[in-house]
Amino acid sequence: MIILDTDIVTLLHAEHPAVARRLKIEREDIAITIVTLIEVLQGRFDFVMKAATKAQFLSAQKLLRASSQKLEELPTLFLDEGALDQFEVLRSKKGLKRIGRADLLIASIALAKGATLVTRNLKHFRLIPQLKLENWVD
Repeated sequence: MIILDTDIVTLLHAEHPAVARRLKIEREDIAITIVTLIEVLQGRFDFVMKAATKAQFLSAQKLLRASSQKLEELPTLFLDEGALDQFEVLRSKKGLKRIGRADLLIASIALAKGATLVTRNLKHFRLIPQLKLENWVD
């Protein structure tokens, strides 16, 4: 199983050629996490709420609709007991304090599923040695 991190989903939505090409050839199950779903939609909601002109509102709503539709194309993995157990373990490790809560939750889901996490954010995620990582862009 492959889990796409939020940064990769953002590039996918922007039709980044390397990400789109890799997605077409990948043979494993590909999913996102509840955290990525929240982060992408929260960004789109914020864009709508911060719009100041008619054109900005219309553009923001169009992007929100497009993102919602694209997110529905990928299965979403939720926090289950196994992921939450992993989260408690990761959260208790001193060296991982600088990793944000969202990234720890994504890593926890990937660990619980035995999945590979595709991300450009290798700096933080490499602090979790048992996590399988790939970068489809660089």
